[in-house]
Amino acid sequence: MGSLRLVAGGCFRLCERGASSPLRHTRNSYLKRINGFCTKPQESPKAPSPTYTHRVPLHKPTDWERKILIWAGRFKKEDEIPETISFEMLDAAKNKVRVKISYIMIALTVAGCVLMVIEGKKAAKRHESLTSLNLEKKARLREEAAMKAKTE
Repeated sequence: MGSLRLVAGGCFRLCERGASSPLRHTRNSYLKRINGFCTKPQESPKAPSPTYTHRVPLHKPTDWERKILIWAGRFKKEDEIPETISFEMLDAAKNKVRVKISYIMIALTVAGCVLMVIEGKKAAKRHESLTSLNLEKKARLREEAAMKAKTE
């Protein structure tokens, strides 16, 4: 790996010799000149003060978002919710509520399917079917049409 770097660096220097003047100066020009002025060697930048902390942008939750935070289990009461919360906390609460709602919808779908199976079995015991109901409806409509034709 090291020899590859040496070969690449040597090739670059060879190509640099034949390159035009502006291209040749671009390689190390940032060390010598900044905006055309000669500069002193750069001093090391000051270390950040120990009191500096990275601040995450905060968000003031609406009433609906407060309810979501409670439903997600992040807080027990609405009084415990601070004035401002991070977007990450709100997103996590929304995702948790989405998952809970999807589980509820899955349970309701399974319950509905079981209920329809039970109702279908009861209807089969009474000898009711869609075919028999449809035939009865058509017979009644024919009778009504015949009665209407007689009266006209």
